[in-house]
Amino acid sequence: MAEEVRGNIEIEDRGAVLVARIDGGPLGLFGNDIAEQLDALVDRADADPEVQAVVFTGTHPGRFVSHAEVRWLQEGGAKVPSVGVRGAAALARTARGVNRAGGLKPVLGKTPLWPAVQLERVHQTFLKMNRSGVIFIAALNGSALGLGAEFAWANDLRVMADGDFVIGQPEVLLGIMPGGGGSQRLPRLVGNHRALLAILSGEPFTPAAALEVGAVDEVVEPAWVLDRALELAAHLGSRPKSSRAAIKRSVYFGGSAGLEEGLHIERSEFLATALSDIGQELMLDYMANTEASGELPLYQPGVFDDVLERGTTRGAGAIR
Repeated sequence: MAEEVRGNIEIEDRGAVLVARIDGGPLGLFGNDIAEQLDALVDRADADPEVQAVVFTGTHPGRFVSHAEVRWLQEGGAKVPSVGVRGAAALARTARGVNRAGGLKPVLGKTPLWPAVQLERVHQTFLKMNRSGVIFIAALNGSALGLGAEFAWANDLRVMADGDFVIGQPEVLLGIMPGGGGSQRLPRLVGNHRALLAILSGEPFTPAAALEVGAVDEVVEPAWVLDRALELAAHLGSRPKSSRAAIKRSVYFGGSAGLEEGLHIERSEFLATALSDIGQELMLDYMANTEASGELPLYQPGVFDDVLERGTTRGAGAIR
């Protein structure tokens, strides 16, 4: 039997931005080691007020993340008897409770429940990325399939290298289906019908096709992928972190809820930001500058462009 892949995430600290290089071994795979380190990295970035963005890229030439380590999936599945959808749903619910309890790997590591706990943890890691004020950007230096694509979908932005690369969900070709969120996040990016056809066929998107349908945000020359991702990280990372977190939660979770529930989520997040120290500070500053200049700062010539560059309205339109 071939050795289990031991993955690693190499972190380069650039101050406000962390560059995380995903090393999935010779084949560029996403296995349990990567999952555990990713979870720890997301927690670290979210808790550190100095970290504004994380940019992920792959160390494999021509691949961002190839896909999940198939042995990880197969051997985990082999430990669990065929239970049907209802039984699997019960297993997933139990795994969620176990995952919340934490610290049970020594007890559950050899049991049929452990694979479900691992899958639940991956989902929770991706959800933490969606709730966080940190900007997460996938700098796709090459192809990403299966869980590699699902990881990219979980990021806030995706910059993809132009070339003979692909991104998509081929799970149906292995007799399974997306398990890392692909059936939920891809439809939210490209629309239900387009996502359904892509997942049913297993056919991936080329960089040009992915850009056209909205599966990635930009396609650039391979040599510029990381630089462009870092530019976007600096630009969006200049906005207040608490506001970014509120906006992300409102869009990711409110945007897929019913209208009434979505409005409730937005209303709650808005009130929290309006009552926050940074919100109060910037609104008072804006009003003071309006009174001093006699004009709304965002309507003064050139001020809006300057504000977009700096990330806040602090001092905008002030009389100098």
